[in-house]
Amino acid sequence: MPIAALFGLAVISLVGMSWFLNRDALQRAVEAQIRAVTGLELVVNGHIDVSVFPGSYVSFHNVGLKGADTVGPALQVDVLTANLRLLPLLLRRFEIADVMMLRPHIHVVRDANGESNWTPFVETIAGTMTPGAENQVSFSEIRIQDGELNYEDATNHVSEALGDIDLSLAWPSISRSFAATGQFDWRGERVDGSVSASDFVALLSGERSGLKARLASAPLKLAFDGTVANRTSLMMEGTSTVDSPSLRSALRWMGQAPPGGGGGFGRFALKARANVVGGSVALTNVNVELDGNVAEGVMTYANNGRQTLQATLAADALDFTPYISTFRLLASGARDWNRQLFDLNSLSTTDLDMRLSAARLTVGSTKLGRTALGANMRGGALALSVGEAQMYGGIAKGSFGVARSDAIADVKAQFQFIDVDLQACASELFGVTKLSGRGNLNVSLVASGSSPFGLASSLDGTATLTGHDGAIAGFNAEQLLRRLERRPLSGAGNFRSGSTPYDTMTIAVKFADGIATAEDIRVEGPATRLTLTGTASVPAREYDLKGIASLVAAPNAAPGFDLPFVVQGPWDDPLIFPDPESLIRRSPGAAPLLDAVKDRKTRDAVKSVLDRLTGAKPAAAPEAVAPVGDAKPN
Repeated sequence: MPIAALFGLAVISLVGMSWFLNRDALQRAVEAQIRAVTGLELVVNGHIDVSVFPGSYVSFHNVGLKGADTVGPALQVDVLTANLRLLPLLLRRFEIADVMMLRPHIHVVRDANGESNWTPFVETIAGTMTPGAENQVSFSEIRIQDGELNYEDATNHVSEALGDIDLSLAWPSISRSFAATGQFDWRGERVDGSVSASDFVALLSGERSGLKARLASAPLKLAFDGTVANRTSLMMEGTSTVDSPSLRSALRWMGQAPPGGGGGFGRFALKARANVVGGSVALTNVNVELDGNVAEGVMTYANNGRQTLQATLAADALDFTPYISTFRLLASGARDWNRQLFDLNSLSTTDLDMRLSAARLTVGSTKLGRTALGANMRGGALALSVGEAQMYGGIAKGSFGVARSDAIADVKAQFQFIDVDLQACASELFGVTKLSGRGNLNVSLVASGSSPFGLASSLDGTATLTGHDGAIAGFNAEQLLRRLERRPLSGAGNFRSGSTPYDTMTIAVKFADGIATAEDIRVEGPATRLTLTGTASVPAREYDLKGIASLVAAPNAAPGFDLPFVVQGPWDDPLIFPDPESLIRRSPGAAPLLDAVKDRKTRDAVKSVLDRLTGAKPAAAPEAVAPVGDAKPN
């Protein structure tokens, strides 16, 4: 009964207080506390609701909060509600317990000095939260519902907007901590986030404070656990993690141009020790995963007007296939170069300086052993360097560069392949499948074009190949030469079968406007010798060569049999056939006839006999032409 009586007395007191309460004094007290805590002037443009029972609050409609030195309001709120503490209210003291803002419109403008129109608010609330301050913070929580935030930074040309903000800010009076949790919309995605600081006063003053932050959305998840300070510039140090199901989508969502081509840059995860100073981020103890490739090392990112990424990474195994899957040199028919235009936009978005080493490297169907790569991209030019790579059973090293000029790609390549498997090397680099053995290949090429076909049509440079202990598939030169030596007109038989072994091979080719000219081509085997001259069209991927095949004579023996031949047709399946005139000359029966028809009288006699046998009429002799003027006929 005493408790019930006391409760009833309190209810009667609250009801009576709601009748006799000085509402003007309550309004002024709430405005004074908000001004003392935030440093912002409260401008009320709408009506005011005051309630004591059952809820104790003051609601201001159509409110603006502005600093003393600012022109426009930094914050506009449709409804600002200040909930009052009950016990002080019974003692006729007006103290705010928490503040709720409905549909606030927050405007943040940053100037060239790094300060914003909210700087006075930060300085004021830091002073009011300092122990022993004259105006202590009377409330410790602010809730935002259905808010909007607009951020403008004219110096860095940044403008962002956040919508549908549901946020709760809390700084408990019994501790120095601060926490903010909530959700908001950014660029069409819902973001869930939370931030907590171990020392809110130090954080507001720019001193070092512990910080934990987390942002989670469908494209990207970020987390940081460490310390932060902002004396002269932002400094953060701690553990950072990033996770995304698609790095390409995440970059596009953040307003960054993703790499061109559309291949790769899917699943991405990063964990590292981060050190942030201003616009630079240094990452150590990096563990990064991209498209199933895992690497460790260090990375540095800077955004001082232009994005720059530096990295030194090492991996056990890397697969570059996803990044070249959409880049095709040949069209679907495999007999013509691809004419699709290059996408060169990604060459001008970011500066890159990367060092990468791997124990195993896969690029399409090519398998590489221990490899050291370097990549540098600056000002729209990409330079790749291969320090050393175990490739095609040998060693490869060289450089590859691409410079952008509008929609044109200027390409320069210099490579050395030392003691490689020629069958794998020639097949993957040039589409030639008829060669085997081991050897060295030096390539120095330049080209310019907007597509693979354009590059092939403008190819200039040189290529040299020295091979040994191999074979040329598609014909057996020794078998053919010995058969034709015995019976020159017996026919070549199955000429496109078998293979021609060789001991040494030398090929020197010069490229000019897509045409490869043979400067020195010699193939020497145990029983045959081949020499070739002529050209090969790179755009058409066709041969037009002439050569001489010779049987190697034994010591102190007569000279061996020589046979001229022709190589024509596509690279992957050329036609190889002997010179018919040479075969006729070597035939004992046909050679005198060939000599006879060279004489005009003999040729006319043979033709007359053929006309009588076939019944054809002889052609009429041409009439003499009358002389013109004083000219005499010849």
